[in-house]
Amino acid sequence: MYHAVAQTSVSTFFDMHAWFADDRADISLCEMAHGKGLWEMIKTSAADNVVPCMVADTRLVMHVILRDCPGIFRGITSLVDVGGGYGSAAAAVATAFPHIKCTVLDLPQVVAMAPTDGQVSFVAGDFFEIIPQADAVFLKTILHDWNDEDCGKILRQCKKAIPPKHAGGKVIIIDMVVGSSPQDRSCQETQALTDLFIMSINGVEREEHEWRKIFLEAGFGDYKITPILGLRSIIEVYPREDLDQNLSNSVLSSRL
Repeated sequence: MYHAVAQTSVSTFFDMHAWFADDRADISLCEMAHGKGLWEMIKTSAADNVVPCMVADTRLVMHVILRDCPGIFRGITSLVDVGGGYGSAAAAVATAFPHIKCTVLDLPQVVAMAPTDGQVSFVAGDFFEIIPQADAVFLKTILHDWNDEDCGKILRQCKKAIPPKHAGGKVIIIDMVVGSSPQDRSCQETQALTDLFIMSINGVEREEHEWRKIFLEAGFGDYKITPILGLRSIIEVYPREDLDQNLSNSVLSSRL
């Protein structure tokens, strides 16, 4: 495992000096170090350690969420975990709430290695193209990997997949909201390390006003932020009703 992590994480930063000196704005540090971006490496099985690492993180995060904030799953009967890997988060939800039909959407090579115990359904696909229909879409540490434009594309697919707000539709995001977490030394150190990783793939950690802008532009309205574990928060986002369209556009324009 150490060798795998070194290949895709630690060694990435050996080329940081060249990356800072490079004039190309769109090339990531990961691309410069390995010749391809992290997600392309995953597609070609060149970063096989990434998914197992995410599984370990998910087990901890879901334990805390289901212990402290189980209410976010109440009232829904189906959930799609987008980029959900081997289904650890979806399985945790299905165990805690057996009435919720849980589905995982991920890349074909990830789904091919997923468990087949029947507790969770798996769909191979690209979340930029289509997301299966459900009451709620679950996005754990997905959006911080992408720029604002790509986040908007993902969220618009999420909006297509869920029912209106009055029918219970929502998107549940687990991600960092800069400024909402405790500012003790351990959190600051963790944020610095997280920032380094996100920088290496041209990702973005966002403050609340930056999240709000993306939500409104993607067709969402209300949202609720609940800090849960260290730097991470739960963000519940609700699709904008048609009657709120003009009002939300006015609010967005006034805040930009």
